[in-house]
Amino acid sequence: MFTVSIQHEDFDAADEAAALTHGRDDVGAVVTFVGLCRADAGDGGPPIRALTLEHYPGMAEEEIERLVEEARARWPLTGATVIHRYGRLVPGNNIVLVVTASTHRGPAFAAAEFLMDWLKTKAPFWKLEERVGGSSWVAAKHDDDEAAGRWVPAHRDAAQ
Repeated sequence: MFTVSIQHEDFDAADEAAALTHGRDDVGAVVTFVGLCRADAGDGGPPIRALTLEHYPGMAEEEIERLVEEARARWPLTGATVIHRYGRLVPGNNIVLVVTASTHRGPAFAAAEFLMDWLKTKAPFWKLEERVGGSSWVAAKHDDDEAAGRWVPAHRDAAQ
């Protein structure tokens, strides 16, 4: 089972992992990653009071589905679930869930890491941070691009 959902509603990571593996005897490993809204952006600025995530409906789902298909082509996955929330979130709220399943842990870990690295750079989401003193859009981060870049095959690097 491979599913992608863009939703306003919260999710339960344990329930999603259980749904991915229910009745299956071919799953030997499940990796679950949950990204949360945090108050500290790590930039020394005032705490984040809320984060509003906007997306391009239809395009966001298509791009994430494409990333899941690429993960399936790279690793022998038996299933994957990706859920990304939108709307106004406060520190402590769930933002994103990636669950990957495989017969062995290596592919499950690698695929989960690949999906998160590419979600941070390729999925069409925009973040508006609310802090004491005002709000501002979050710019793309060089560290996120570097993390995603490690998954680019060497022959694609040479072509760019």
